[in-house]
Amino acid sequence: MHVKFIYDLRLGISVPHIEQEWDTLDEQTKVNTLNKWEQIRGTIPDRVKQMENQIHSVHEHLSNEEDFEKSCRLNEEMAELASIINDLWILYRLAPSL
Repeated sequence: MHVKFIYDLRLGISVPHIEQEWDTLDEQTKVNTLNKWEQIRGTIPDRVKQMENQIHSVHEHLSNEEDFEKSCRLNEEMAELASIINDLWILYRLAPSL
């Protein structure tokens, strides 16, 4: 198969890796790829919710943190979580078709 789904540790989902141009894939490979992607894509809102819960937790910790360096690390952690959410929504909006 010319399409692999590779687990992205940062995003927490598998993402497609297409080894050749989409237009050169046979129709069955395209159908199989789209079906699998739709299954994965359907999990993205739940993954985003998990990330949002983590942001809320970090934010609560940040609200009570008095150490400047720790506050900076917590802000960085929230920024990274927000970046993951953004990337997940971008992937969610990708709706390839045949």
